Amino acid sequence: MTKVPKISYTEYLNMARNPDTSDEELVKYSIVIRGKTAFAPQLSPNPKLVRMTADDKELENAMQLGNGLARFRRQLRFKRRLLLGEKLPVLVSEGDSWFQFPLLISEVIDHLGEDYLIWSVDAAGDTLDNMVNGSVAPEKTEYLTALREQKKRAKAFLFSAAGNDIIGEDPVTGKPVLEQLINPFNGNPKDVIGHVNLAALGKKLAFIEAGYQKVIDSIRSEPGLAKLPIIIHGYDYTFPYPWGKNDQRDPPYADKDEWLGKPLDKRKIKDQELRRAVIKVMLDALYDVLFKLAGDSKKTQVFVVDCRGAMPNLSDWNDEIHGTSDGFGKVADRFRAVIKKAIP
Repeated sequence: MTKVPKISYTEYLNMARNPDTSDEELVKYSIVIRGKTAFAPQLSPNPKLVRMTADDKELENAMQLGNGLARFRRQLRFKRRLLLGEKLPVLVSEGDSWFQFPLLISEVIDHLGEDYLIWSVDAAGDTLDNMVNGSVAPEKTEYLTALREQKKRAKAFLFSAAGNDIIGEDPVTGKPVLEQLINPFNGNPKDVIGHVNLAALGKKLAFIEAGYQKVIDSIRSEPGLAKLPIIIHGYDYTFPYPWGKNDQRDPPYADKDEWLGKPLDKRKIKDQELRRAVIKVMLDALYDVLFKLAGDSKKTQVFVVDCRGAMPNLSDWNDEIHGTSDGFGKVADRFRAVIKKAIP
């Protein structure tokens, strides 16, 4: 096993600032600390590999290396690649942890960065409500600001939301959203629909549809963006933890059953196939909404990436709702196919 050389704290910070340093190299010199939510893991220098003085430690305690660092590095790479004259198509992306998982996983945008220049305002743990409404005036939302900045270059807009609204984490309560959407076990493991709270799911889907429509309408009303391709997506059929006796998923940033296993257990839904089937029903319903929004893509220029079945194996998943780097590579292939249709 190759020994990793020790570095100074200054060298560590220079690595973090340098867009040419890979995420994997930075993580190698770091330890992962769980944040306030599973979507906000923090990186801290590994004391076994990074030499730190007392002043260095005080500075480190005041810093937060996570979503902000990931965005900084990604945007710095974008600017660097433009300056170096790369002629790849420019995309703008706004989304959740499938578009940005801070440093620990190469997700969709990381993989698409091989073929496109992507101006990213993504953030792990972000919700549809925050992206669309947030705390600022609608005309100043991040995605519109980003699109205005890149208007002359952008060939398409990638939007990833609703994951945290269906199978993720409620940002207010910190509890899995799934708790609100499922009924207690009724004694029949074959009755999939009977275990879905259809009224609660209907309200959630109506909220999602309204949010997406607001995004589409705001872009279409923006001068110069009336025909910009908008690419949206759903999620893949995930595996609630545990999936069999040999489920090896054990992420450092979350509990093994963080989002799906816990609420299913709480509702006494134990049958493995029923647990997964309940999630499938919800994700299929989400896709129905997305395809309704897209309509005839040739006319609306709204395209849906169908991710169902992209990560069919347990080994494709890093946790209950995020793929591994290789798993997300399979999802990115689905995106490439749709982007090629959207951008002649």
